Amino acid sequence: MSVSLAKGQNGPLDVSDVVVSVQLAAAADLSALLVTSNGKVRSDADFVFFNQPTGPGVQLVPNPGGIASLRVSLAGVPADIEQVRAVITLDDASSNFGRTAAPTARVSDAAGNVLYEYVIDGLTTESIVIALEVYRRQGAWKVRAVGQGYAGGFAALVTDHGVSVDDAPPPPPTPVAAPAPITPPSSVAPTPPAYNQPPQQQPSYNAPPVPPAPPAYNQPPAYNQGPTPPAYPPAQQPAYNQQPTYNQQPTYNQQPTYNQAPPAPPVQNQPPAQQPEVSLVKGRPVSLTKGQKVTLRKEGGVALTMIQMGLGWDPIKKSGLFGSRTADVDLDASALLYADGNLVDVCYYGQLTSKDGSVRHMGDNLTGDGDGDDEVMLVDLQRVPAHVTTVIFTVTSYRGHTFEQVSNAFCRLVDSTTNSELARYTLQGGMAFTGMVMAKVYRVNGEWKLQAIGEGIQAKHAGEAAPQLGRFLTA
Repeated sequence: MSVSLAKGQNGPLDVSDVVVSVQLAAAADLSALLVTSNGKVRSDADFVFFNQPTGPGVQLVPNPGGIASLRVSLAGVPADIEQVRAVITLDDASSNFGRTAAPTARVSDAAGNVLYEYVIDGLTTESIVIALEVYRRQGAWKVRAVGQGYAGGFAALVTDHGVSVDDAPPPPPTPVAAPAPITPPSSVAPTPPAYNQPPQQQPSYNAPPVPPAPPAYNQPPAYNQGPTPPAYPPAQQPAYNQQPTYNQQPTYNQQPTYNQAPPAPPVQNQPPAQQPEVSLVKGRPVSLTKGQKVTLRKEGGVALTMIQMGLGWDPIKKSGLFGSRTADVDLDASALLYADGNLVDVCYYGQLTSKDGSVRHMGDNLTGDGDGDDEVMLVDLQRVPAHVTTVIFTVTSYRGHTFEQVSNAFCRLVDSTTNSELARYTLQGGMAFTGMVMAKVYRVNGEWKLQAIGEGIQAKHAGEAAPQLGRFLTA
């Protein structure tokens, strides 16, 4: 039977080997810092992470499709190492623990029996947290629930523990005071605004944090009697992760007005202009914009019968700090069939053909590697049942990665008869969503049309996406 720990609480370990694991809805990494009595590593070899999975007495054990765990052989930990600190780092550095349910850290024995469990609540803007530590006390081993979050970034945490970072950003240049503006004489015409000036350089947010105040306030509360544990490096303040808001756009080429009445106030809540509907022309694929529609007729007015929806993406390569790797992003394409507002069928990796046979999924791509389409859906428009009015195509992130970690996401319409591309829609920029509604084909007066959508949703599979698609069913 496991014991639930509260923040700062500790408990004894009566086994020789323990396994530290994490349960978390978001994609994350688990690492370990082996520190001495002064809270520092002896060398970079005392940092165990994905690019250095083995350290003295500690090993990172991969978990396909999930977060790796840490196996700690207590007898193998060097005598001068006082604590093994388990650190959770979100894959998406721009995200934070406040967006997901609280992570849970577990300590088990070698047989998998859970000894201790700690729900790390109270996290908000942090993207990194020291979850717990395995530590020595008077010749015996114990575990302590720590739960200290860092908002200042991964480099800030590891450098505070004495790990060297080879590619830490250089300090920002010393700002130079701008000269005071010169007011022209009244008889001189006003100086026209400067055009095409490069944007003003924004201050660096990667500057090293200011040395902290004495860490007495960071001491965890004492439980179960015993000496005061060593201080942790001070938690970084959220200001390092907060970006300035730029909501006001500059107005260019605006001419000064003289003695004119003020302009009328803008009309509020005016709906966006409708995108023009375009036609398909043989040999000239249409590059669609968000919301744009196209009638599924080939040149000459012949209706398309068999279409292919290709969806593709590339995971963003993570580099710097301690090496490079590609995020293990697993995106899945799905087609959901609706009769008016009712979901009647779905085609996805778990059901590769719709029940009526009109839509077929050509197979699951687990990584996004390779050029061209990563997943393909075939739609026989002649076989789609008469009561089905809309087919919506979605892409969802099975492991919970957001589209901020995906580049070159696109969908394209192909005439399966001639294998020629007819239209393509490319997403510009990443979004903090785990799902994306890419496009839909729908009937209007007996004729099929395609519309590019490109809207984000929070969903990791088609079942979670379906309840959120009602707003896309209107033509």
